[in-house]
Amino acid sequence: MINIPQLLAKELSLRSFQVTNALELFAEGATVPFIARYRKERTGEMDEVQLRDLFDRYTYLTELEERKKSVLESIESQGKSTEELKSKIEACLQKNELEDLYLPYRPKRRTRATIAKEKGLGGLAEFIASLNQPKAQSVSLEDEARKYLTEEVKTTEEALHGASDILAEEVSEKAELRSYLREFLFSTGVFVSRIKDDHAEGTTKFEMYRSYQSKVKAIAPHNLLALYRGESEGILSFELAFDEDAVQQYLESEIIRGKAVREFYRSMLKDAFNRLMKNSIISEVRSQKKQEADIESIKTFETNLRELLLSAPAGMKPTLAIDPGFRTGCKVSVLDQTGKFLKYEAIFPHTGAEKRKQAAITLKQLIEKYKIELIAIGNGTASRETDEFVAEVLADLERKPIKVIVNESGASIYSASPVAIAEFPDLDITVRGAISIGRRLQDPLAELVKIDPKSIGVGQYQHDVDQKLLKKKLDETVESCVNYVGVDLNTASKELLMSVSGISATVANNIVAYRNENGAFVDRKSLLKVPKLGAKTFEQAAGFLRIRGGKNPLDNTAVHPESYGILETIAKDSKISLSQTAQIASQLKSDLKKYVTDAIGEPTLRDIISELEKPGRDPRAEFKYATFREGIKEISDLKVGMELEGIVTNVANFGAFVDVGVHQDGLIHVSQMSDRFVSDPNQIVKVGQVVRVRVLELNEALKRISLSMKSEARSEKATPTKNQPAPKQVEKKSEKKQTAQKPVSIDDLKSKFGKKA
Repeated sequence: MINIPQLLAKELSLRSFQVTNALELFAEGATVPFIARYRKERTGEMDEVQLRDLFDRYTYLTELEERKKSVLESIESQGKSTEELKSKIEACLQKNELEDLYLPYRPKRRTRATIAKEKGLGGLAEFIASLNQPKAQSVSLEDEARKYLTEEVKTTEEALHGASDILAEEVSEKAELRSYLREFLFSTGVFVSRIKDDHAEGTTKFEMYRSYQSKVKAIAPHNLLALYRGESEGILSFELAFDEDAVQQYLESEIIRGKAVREFYRSMLKDAFNRLMKNSIISEVRSQKKQEADIESIKTFETNLRELLLSAPAGMKPTLAIDPGFRTGCKVSVLDQTGKFLKYEAIFPHTGAEKRKQAAITLKQLIEKYKIELIAIGNGTASRETDEFVAEVLADLERKPIKVIVNESGASIYSASPVAIAEFPDLDITVRGAISIGRRLQDPLAELVKIDPKSIGVGQYQHDVDQKLLKKKLDETVESCVNYVGVDLNTASKELLMSVSGISATVANNIVAYRNENGAFVDRKSLLKVPKLGAKTFEQAAGFLRIRGGKNPLDNTAVHPESYGILETIAKDSKISLSQTAQIASQLKSDLKKYVTDAIGEPTLRDIISELEKPGRDPRAEFKYATFREGIKEISDLKVGMELEGIVTNVANFGAFVDVGVHQDGLIHVSQMSDRFVSDPNQIVKVGQVVRVRVLELNEALKRISLSMKSEARSEKATPTKNQPAPKQVEKKSEKKQTAQKPVSIDDLKSKFGKKA
C-alpha cells in the first residue's frame, strides 16, 4: 500500500515533519483553528488553508486504502488475483482508477455475456479471440459455430452473437480503454443544450441556453450548473456530443491484431462501446464535471460567506431596528448596547398622513428615550420609503443616530427557526425578524451564525451542488471566521459558542446555563467549572474566548493560557503589571530568543507580541455604509448613465451583484469591473463592499440592471446599444468566444460528430 504521509508531503509541497505532526494533532482531536494559531512550531507555521487541504486529501486517501483492501479481498476470494493486478491496485491514487481495475471482477447480475457462457459459448469466444493475431489464417466462423449448436443455441448466427457478447463485455471492462475514452470525451467533447419546444422564446430564465454549446473542458462552472438546473426543471435538455467515428477507430487500433476476424471484431467493438461503454462513460464525465463545478461554486460561496461574516460591525450600541412594510406597517424593535431586546412598536408611516405623523412621534420618542445611536432598516419591501421617512424624523433631531439599510436575506428564515423561537418564545415572528436585522448591524458575525448559510443569499446554485460537501465547507468557514475574530464569553449566544474551537452543542449549552446561574465569568480558568468542559476542550477553546474587564488582563486577548507563565515571568523580571501589555510586548520583542522554550517558539512569541500591542482589538475592517441616492426606489427611477452608490451582495466568477436601493440587484459583469483586464472578480470587489457604479443598461421587463465600475470614457465605449444583448446574453457572447470562434448549431454538431451522445 502507499505511504500516505510521504505522498501528502510530495503532493502538497510540505516537509515530512509538517505532515506527520499535523496528522498527529488531528488524530488527537485538535481543530484546524487551534492548530493554525497555537501549534505553529509543530506544523512549521501551516495556515488554515494548508491544514484543511491536508486533512481533506488524507481523508480521501485513507478511504481509498480501505476500498483497496475490500477490492483485493473480493478478487482473492474469486481465485483471480495476480501479482500484476495486485500491484496496479496498490498503486492507485484515484478512486475511479481503482473501480476501473475492479470492474471485471465486480459481482454482477446476469448479463448477455454470462447467459452466453451458461449456454456453453465460452469456448467459441476463446477460439475467435485466438484468431485475433497478425499471422492467423482465415477460417469459417460459421463452421466453428456449428460445433456449439444445442437445444438452447439453434443457429450459427445465435452462437456467434453469444460469442460476440462475451468478447464485448471483456473489452468494455478494460481499465486502460475506459481511461482513454474518458479523457477523449473530456478533451474533445461538447456540451449541447436546447430549450424544449413547449417553452416559447423569451419565456424562460434559461434563454442563453436555447441553442448553446461549450467544450466540456472549457465550460464555466455556473454554466454547467445552470444546465443541470434547467434539466431538472424540465425546461431544457443537454447532451454530450463527440466524434464516435474517432472512438471506433481508436478501439479498432487497440484491439484488432489480425485480418482473420477483422469484420467480426469491428461489429463486436461497435456493440461493446454503444451498449456497454458509452452511457456509463458519458455519465462518468458528466459526474466529474459536475463535481468540479460543485467545488468551484462552493469555493465562491465560501469566499462570499467569509466576507459577509467578517463584515465590519457598527458596534454594540443602542439600536433601533425596523422591518419595513406598507399595509402591515413597520415593525420596530429596540436593542440595548449588548443586543438585548427592550421594546417593540408597530408604526404605519405609509398608510396616510395622520398615521405617518403618529409614526414620527413614536419613532422620535423611542430614539430619545433609549438614546439610540444606530438605526437598522431592512432592505425588503418599503425599505427606501421607510428610509426617507426616518430621514424626515432625524432632520428635527439635534443628535442624529447613524441610519443604515441592512441586507435582511435569511432574516425570515431565522425568525421562524427553533433558535429564534427558543430565544423569543413570546414574540411574533415579524418582531424576531426586526431584532435580527438590528443585531446584524451591531455585529454581523454574532447574528449570522444563527442562520443556515444557504439562506443568507451569497451563493449561486446552492441547492444544486453536493449538499454534504457544501455543508462541510460552509461549517468550516463559519468556524474559521468565529475563531479568527474571537468571542466574548459573557455575551455570546449558544450558537456562537458552538462555532468556537472544541466546543460542542452540549458544552455551549452548559456554558450559557452556568453563566445564567452564576453570573459573568471573571477569568478563563472558571470555564473548567462548567459541566463536561474538561482539560482538552479548555485547551482547544480558551484562546478564542475573551473576558472583558476580568481578573486577568490577558483573558481579553488571543494569548493562550498555556503562555501566561512566560508573560508573568517577564512582568516579574521587569517589575511591571500584567495590565501594562504594551510594555510587556516591548520587553519580549527586545530579547525574543531569551524566552523561547521547547513548547513555545518564536512564531508563537511573535503572535503574542502582536496581540499585546493592541489587546482586545477587533481584526475586522472599519465600519462603512452606503448612502443610496434619494428619489431612487424602483428600476423605473433609474436612467442609463446615472451614477450610484451601492453594496456588493454577491460575487460570482462572471461578475458581482450590487444593491443600489431598488429591490433588484444590478450586475457588474467582470468585463465592466475595471479599465484593466480582470480574471477574478474577487480581486476587485468583496461581499459587503461599498462601491460607486454607473448604470449601463436597463431591462425593466426582465428586471435586469447592467452596471459598470469603469472610468466614464472607457465605459461609454463599452455601453451596449439598444440592439445589443441584455447583460446575461453579453455574458454568453463572452463565454462563446472562449469555447468556439464560430457559432455552431445543433445540426452542425450532428453533421460533424455523427450520432449525438
